[in-house]
Amino acid sequence: MAATTTTIPAVIPITSAVGSCENRGIFYSDLHMKPPSNGGSLRLSHKSGRRSGLVTASSTSPERASVSMSEDVAFVLDTVEVFDLTGKTIPLSDLWRDRKAVVAFARHFGCVLCRKRADLLASRKETMDAAGVALILIGPGNVEQAKAFASQTNFKGEVYADTNHSAYKALNFVSGISTTFTPSAGLKIIQSYMEGYRQDWKLSFEEDTVSRGGWQQGGILVAGPGKDNISYLHKDKEAGDDPDIEDVLRACCL
Repeated sequence: MAATTTTIPAVIPITSAVGSCENRGIFYSDLHMKPPSNGGSLRLSHKSGRRSGLVTASSTSPERASVSMSEDVAFVLDTVEVFDLTGKTIPLSDLWRDRKAVVAFARHFGCVLCRKRADLLASRKETMDAAGVALILIGPGNVEQAKAFASQTNFKGEVYADTNHSAYKALNFVSGISTTFTPSAGLKIIQSYMEGYRQDWKLSFEEDTVSRGGWQQGGILVAGPGKDNISYLHKDKEAGDDPDIEDVLRACCL
């Protein structure tokens, strides 16, 4: 992917449709900017079927923008598949095709910080239910790991497994040791343990997690109804980089 501009001016014209796609996922070359590689949040406005428009950067943060999403981006996400707890394969974007959904992407199913985030989101589920919004969690790993997470946490939403990290690649979530072992993440882990949360070390050291997901970071997406209607995307820049829950609720429920 070629990105010739690393700063975002106030208004950027989109002069071409999204170009080619590889297994890494979405290319932002048509936006003439590089997606935030170190995490961040984007507010996205949807105009179905449009292949041109404006990218408007917030004055408070270059990582918050209102973006015209092309149908090509939706196509990339539509090629991603996840598994429900029965082992059934489901296209990722089908999860918000006919409804609005808050979709949390966990680091892995044993992650203590992800369990705390799941509880935080679930604590606002009544608000989501009242607005007709589904709450979903996706983790990198297999169906049995997803079942264990659902059983251990009693998560109130839907749980899906991404067995080959295809959703994480498509959304270009960050990964690496340097994004996992940070002072901030360490303090948040200690705080989580003091609040009663625990890492599931068995799940954390299973082959699927160690070989593929140990250093993976996640994020939160708000989308639907409509496959190409993505209204909010937060990309964790490091482990435990939680967005403001009120921002998520404004995107999903107002």
